Amino acid sequence: MVTLSKKRELDFGDFPTGSVTEYTTLVCLACTFDIFTAQLGLAPRTAYSEIKHYSPTVQELTAPRAVRPFFDNEEKNPHCPYCNSAQRWHARLNTYRIEGGKSTDALRRALTKSLPKKDDQFQLIETRFDRRAIFFDWLDTLGHNLELDDDAWLTEATRALLERQEPKTNWAEIFAGVRAVRRSNRLEQGWERDGARLFLAPSLYNDALLVQYLVSRSHKHGGRTLEGRLTLVELVRRLRYGGYLDKHGITEQDQFEILEKLVDDLAGAGSVKLYYIVDRRNFLDKVKSVYARYAM
Repeated sequence: MVTLSKKRELDFGDFPTGSVTEYTTLVCLACTFDIFTAQLGLAPRTAYSEIKHYSPTVQELTAPRAVRPFFDNEEKNPHCPYCNSAQRWHARLNTYRIEGGKSTDALRRALTKSLPKKDDQFQLIETRFDRRAIFFDWLDTLGHNLELDDDAWLTEATRALLERQEPKTNWAEIFAGVRAVRRSNRLEQGWERDGARLFLAPSLYNDALLVQYLVSRSHKHGGRTLEGRLTLVELVRRLRYGGYLDKHGITEQDQFEILEKLVDDLAGAGSVKLYYIVDRRNFLDKVKSVYARYAM
């Protein structure tokens, strides 16, 4: 069981790579208190009580573009984009999304059981999501975390895909020192390491090409893959020639219909349960200190 002191960070080290996604957003408490006191006419004490028990929605915590009073800023000393308040008025909310499944359920239950229950320091949210939506969310997060102007991202994207498909494998160890990823003409499935090269079976290699294309197609050098820059027509032609489309039972001729079916197969069918853990400790501390200023 994981023991957790008041300020200790959550430890997801035992969780399969790629099964946990972290979101961080800031909330401006100057804006929030202003809404409750100036606009709604509540006394500071009443506003403090309401704000302290507020539970943000998943959308508010994970939205690509934050809306007031939430905002995103990576500066060391940020100012609120809405009221220009300084850092002492800002609270941080860290949200951890865990994908449900056999490889994570026991670990998740042990972790949540260890969390302190006092003062609702942690908020737990359960939802069910379409696998396709989760896949595109994963692609979007992957694209933001990769440096697409550096060729090394192609290997990193391949590793991310393999981590998603085989979460129990120690891919950090396997990719250590890898300088090139190649298609294997003798492997029917899986992969093998040979010196500084990692060889993938044709189907797995084509999965990697598809992910690379999807990640980079909106970038200024869009459609970049391990096989160079490819248009959708070129990608489909390559996948058809290699038997990848036949393996997936795709007989359509329209390139966009083909892409849709390939994405569906790669994402998986049905839905998956998602578990969100919201760390409210910094939020509660900051709300208390901001209320002390208002009550003076």
